[in-house]
Amino acid sequence: MQTTALSIDPTRCPLCGGDNRCAMEVEKATGKPQPPCWCVTETFTPDLLARLPAEAQGQACICARCLARFNANTQESTP
Repeated sequence: MQTTALSIDPTRCPLCGGDNRCAMEVEKATGKPQPPCWCVTETFTPDLLARLPAEAQGQACICARCLARFNANTQESTP
């Protein structure tokens, strides 16, 4: 099944489908101000962002678990 921009859920990680805990989306849904999102202190490399399906780019955030998994795999493969 192909994902389309209309079926992208901004509260779900486009890599694993898990909850991405996006504070901006929580604020949109609840109308209540949120603290800065967890992601603002993280680095998302071009290699990781390239793994996103084209239709999900700029539509949904990568979750902390996928970010940690990618970073761990990158560190293991770096001599």
